[in-house]
Amino acid sequence: MRTFKAYERVTMTSTILDGLNDAQREAVTWAEGSALVLAGAGSGKTRVLTTRMAWLMQTSQARPTEMLAVTFTNKAAREMVTRLSSLWPVPSRDLWVGTFHGLCHRFLRIHAQEAQLPAQFQILDMQDQLALIKRILKSLQWDDEQTPPRQVQQFINSHKEQGLRAHAVTPATAAQRRFQEVYEVYEKQCQREGGVDFAELLLRCVELWHHHAALREHYQQRFKFLLVDEFQDTNRLQYRWLRLLSGAQTAVFAVGDDDQSIYSFRGAEVENMRHFQKDFGLTRILRLEQNYRSLGTILDAANALIDHNPSRFGKKLWTDGGSGEPIGLYAGDNEMAEARFIAEEVQRCHHQGTRLSDMALLYRSNAQSRALEQVLFNHGLPYRVYGGLRFFERQEVRHVLAYLRLALNPEDDASFLRVVNFPPRGIGPRSLEGLHAKAAGTSLYQAALNHPFSGKTGQGLQSFLGCIEGLKKAVQEGLLLPAVVRKALEDSGLLMHYRQEKEGAERVENLEEMEAAALAFSLEREEGDLLSFLAHASLEAGDQEASPGTDALQLMTVHAAKGLEFDVVWVAGMEDGLFPHENALGEVKGLEEERRLAYVAITRARRRLYLTYAHSRMLQGQVRYGLRSRFLEEIPEGLCRWLSSPGLSPKKTYFSGYETSLAPSASAVKSGNVSSRFHIGQSVRHEKFGSGVVLAAEGDGSEGRLQVNFRDAGVKWLALAFAKLTPLAG
Repeated sequence: MRTFKAYERVTMTSTILDGLNDAQREAVTWAEGSALVLAGAGSGKTRVLTTRMAWLMQTSQARPTEMLAVTFTNKAAREMVTRLSSLWPVPSRDLWVGTFHGLCHRFLRIHAQEAQLPAQFQILDMQDQLALIKRILKSLQWDDEQTPPRQVQQFINSHKEQGLRAHAVTPATAAQRRFQEVYEVYEKQCQREGGVDFAELLLRCVELWHHHAALREHYQQRFKFLLVDEFQDTNRLQYRWLRLLSGAQTAVFAVGDDDQSIYSFRGAEVENMRHFQKDFGLTRILRLEQNYRSLGTILDAANALIDHNPSRFGKKLWTDGGSGEPIGLYAGDNEMAEARFIAEEVQRCHHQGTRLSDMALLYRSNAQSRALEQVLFNHGLPYRVYGGLRFFERQEVRHVLAYLRLALNPEDDASFLRVVNFPPRGIGPRSLEGLHAKAAGTSLYQAALNHPFSGKTGQGLQSFLGCIEGLKKAVQEGLLLPAVVRKALEDSGLLMHYRQEKEGAERVENLEEMEAAALAFSLEREEGDLLSFLAHASLEAGDQEASPGTDALQLMTVHAAKGLEFDVVWVAGMEDGLFPHENALGEVKGLEEERRLAYVAITRARRRLYLTYAHSRMLQGQVRYGLRSRFLEEIPEGLCRWLSSPGLSPKKTYFSGYETSLAPSASAVKSGNVSSRFHIGQSVRHEKFGSGVVLAAEGDGSEGRLQVNFRDAGVKWLALAFAKLTPLAG
């Protein structure tokens, strides 16, 4: 490990170090070899990185070509170059600043021959890669349904990111064996065509360093300083790349925040920070804890929350900007009441002078945006979905809408073409060309009815036509709108298709939210028919999206919000099972990452923060009663204020056989202590079992009993004469 001569520290009068706080200055001028810098949210990490590079050049410790800085996005790389250029005059062509993929591409262009690549190799984006996989499956005469191309793509990329070539993969199932066979053919095809996908860029570069020691040593000696941004997001292969590129005399300056590690689903390994500390022999960790973004109350809440994660390096954010107002807590009867509160608060803040674009509405799951978008639309509030599509524009939702449109109008050729072979039914382009030829002035639907096909195509068309005819009949017989939507989801095969996709969980959530959208529409409108609902979906998708440059409320998932900041932030859906997500509740590491995600959400707010949840929520066509998120209970009460009345009144709404009840059923208790103290959806606490929510009730008075879903103990029936239950406010 290289230890640098202690250069005379640049004084405070230096323009480069002006304005840095003590911790930032210590990090910038670190002269003891490699360093791990824990940079808290809003602590100025980009400034520290760029200032360090400028300082190294100013003190003649490094020329521009002797430093390499790696980021995770091209935007961050451009920002780093811009800031560096403003601090120290340096030609951009001399700088090695970029993403892992961008820098690997640069190395491979220079050393294509050593990497066994053609000089004119081409980069395959995700769509190019998927198209190649589909070509390979077709050449192997394998069915897309048995070997889904997207699953194969994920299999290839995930193994490459682990540093595994096809021959090194050990398949655990017959399906994985098929994937491995495709991987083998894919590798040969890419090599023959000179194609390099994103994961290959990094893997091929690692192999280049590994197999060519002289080349590796050349770059180890050339790059005296390696600087890494967002170090907590590195995966196994990226960390291996960094280790290979760093020699005995290289100083690696890694900046990251273990409390903001939220991308394990992409392969990120927060453990790399521990590995770095050990592998590079670090005796001290530098911490940037002064926050320049948020007011004190927000930071205190974030600190209290993240303290519940045991395996962290530990730091405490603070600010000298004052405490600010308490965090607003709100509990709605249901998701629509929650959304209406948010919309009204957005209007109030806007009238007080805050721009809509300086406000953000965050949610854990994309499917949550449906109710929020509907209420914002009804309130006439312009909004923009950041980093994603609005609910009715999402691919899977548009598929459902196409099926529903055909149920009303089979002559709709655009909808026909969209879903006739989705999910895949073996109806290829040539078959559709033949169908077009047979149409001869009629719709494609009529052509398919009048001119049956044979073989696999014929079977696929018959299945599709049968689905549409079934939907038509359901509509004509007056089946309720939510039930028609459910029938479309199931009969089309869309739900089954996405459930079988490894990355399809979010799409399934969006599909199931369609039934809730139909029910909410029917409850709020007199015209609860399918035609009106389809018109509503089109209008909501087409009219409310704010044009570029328009002042608009920002909607996004918490993942998409990382790196952003806003004056006012709402975090909706703070319920166990939603945030933290139900998939993480049974896993320690999963729950810790969900808590880090909540920490990221809280620290997006500069001046004002709202945390909201609903006592009940329509999920998968049923009303579900949830407990407020455990994360809310981990925030000290003194930092918050309730904006809703504690102990909301139970309500009950019926819609033609669909019961969306927040009140006891007919079998529920009618008198005594039960009716006065408890109701379905009521949050309660038990001395032994902890927090729970009432699911059902039966019996009268002291002889009654309650069914309670406890957060930790599960569902239990309790006799009221003996159970010591305490109603919880909020």
